[in-house]
Amino acid sequence: MASPAPIDLAGLLQRAVGVTGAALGSPLAPSAIGLALWNSDLRCTWVSDSLEDYDGIPRERRMGRLPDAALPAGARGLEAAMRQVLATGTPVSGREYLVPAVDGVPRDEGYSASCIRLEDAEGRPMGVCLVVLRITRESRPGDRLALLGEAGARIGTTLDVMRTAQELAAFSVSCLADFVTVDLADTLRLGEEPLSRLGPDGDYVPVFRRAGLSSVHEGAPEAVSQVGDVVYVPSSSPLKHVLSSGRSLLEPVLDTASPWLNRDPARARKIDRFGLHSLMIVPIRARGVVLGVVLLLRSDDPRPFDEEDLLFAEELVARAALSLDNARRYTHERATALALQRGLLPRRVCGGPCLDVVSRFLPADLEDGVGGDWYDVIPLPRDRVALVVGDVVGHGIDAAATMGRLRTAVRTLADLDLPPEQLLAHLDQTIIRLAEEEGDGLHAASVSATCLYAVYDPVSRRCTMARAGHPPPAVRDPGGGVTFLDLPNGTPLGLGMPPYQAAEVELPEGSLIALYTDGLIEDRRHGFDTGMERVRRALDRPGLRLDDLCSAVLGTLPSATPPDDVTLLIARTRAASSAPSRARCPAPRPGNRFPR
Repeated sequence: MASPAPIDLAGLLQRAVGVTGAALGSPLAPSAIGLALWNSDLRCTWVSDSLEDYDGIPRERRMGRLPDAALPAGARGLEAAMRQVLATGTPVSGREYLVPAVDGVPRDEGYSASCIRLEDAEGRPMGVCLVVLRITRESRPGDRLALLGEAGARIGTTLDVMRTAQELAAFSVSCLADFVTVDLADTLRLGEEPLSRLGPDGDYVPVFRRAGLSSVHEGAPEAVSQVGDVVYVPSSSPLKHVLSSGRSLLEPVLDTASPWLNRDPARARKIDRFGLHSLMIVPIRARGVVLGVVLLLRSDDPRPFDEEDLLFAEELVARAALSLDNARRYTHERATALALQRGLLPRRVCGGPCLDVVSRFLPADLEDGVGGDWYDVIPLPRDRVALVVGDVVGHGIDAAATMGRLRTAVRTLADLDLPPEQLLAHLDQTIIRLAEEEGDGLHAASVSATCLYAVYDPVSRRCTMARAGHPPPAVRDPGGGVTFLDLPNGTPLGLGMPPYQAAEVELPEGSLIALYTDGLIEDRRHGFDTGMERVRRALDRPGLRLDDLCSAVLGTLPSATPPDDVTLLIARTRAASSAPSRARCPAPRPGNRFPR
């Protein structure tokens, strides 16, 4: 078999294990590392001479074979890791294993394996490169320090509690254990305060929910509980001791005859079946609160955990705990802001005898939390109706609270029956006063919002509108055809730069007008014009019911989790003579505004 092109060993090691030749203490040369290449089917295609020196397996016994058949017994599980690397492109670093006696030659040496995906010029996967380094007492602390640095980049990439827990489990398997579970206090993922102690004593106490799970075996068959399941803990389990004491547990040789396993037969069967022989349990602590526990076990790796392994695991979990706690706090604030926003928005909207109105609100899935979108439909004298949509700049509880105050202010000003341009001018002053009330020398512009206010008169069939930094409304003619109105656009509210200008448009019977926030048309790749064209096409479907039309418009969003809140208010005009004198507003449909 022909040899491949020369290999950039320094580059491969830099990408695979994050170290340079200088960090290893000597120049990188073929004799300094074990190296093997595997194709896209994970069949061995090339191997360096030094890898045979490491594990005693000759080249001919590797070529064309899968990793588990071409590597020492102590390296079982690397094949699953390599398949993951091939599929995702994410390197695996520092997977330690022992090389037992080969052909009667005693070795018992430790090695660290790292894997990186090989790609062609267009980024398509071609195979996997395996890099093997001998572990010495001098090099191990430095290797693990590099792994902790890598953990900081790979754990806590989002503010999602469950995803962060899964990242911790996956990283721990890649460098330390064969099977890892991350169990969190059940209230943690709901954004509430986590439990700091166990409940009343009993045979089983449901205090955890499985949040992370990873194994060297595909599908994690060792697991008794899957991600999302409630985890029941026997009262005599070492888990309870770890929780109550807040201290880690190291059991180098797992005692399968322990009484607590007799009370947990399902777990005992898994331990026996998969040969789980060494255990560590590390509490997840942050700011004095126990958030959960991490279980780390070995099966394929014959080495028992030692004190150095425990110290490394504790440092790894401690770093992940900060990310988990940040995610918990974000989840709590987001849930609070959503509840506040849900309570402040109208439970139902009614356009009276002359307008059919529907609304939808889709909260964002932003790391900053929900925003300050609001909408309202306000009855005015002489069967007129005011339609309003606004968006407070910013996210989180403060934005939601400001939104509630602005919605109240709009309703108060609407009772004065002010023209739209005057109402926006008064609302601008209201926001400035809100900013001044914040104190601490904050500038008025620290509170800002956009708003579109429209008043429809069924007698003249004209709609008068004014906007303050807000996207223009869309209007569909009774016979079809959608246009975005070219209204005068004033500055956002809170800048103190009136005047605002109003414009009128005729809305014959059967016309449709859509008000929305910029989250509906936001498209980070193509800009607002692309988003507006997407909405225009969705609205130009005269045969749909309003509810179905709302769903169709929201269905055009590029992502199911938009980067900003999406608010949509659609109204269709009807003749006053065809409407009952006392129109009844329908009750809100479940899930119409807040998808759960």
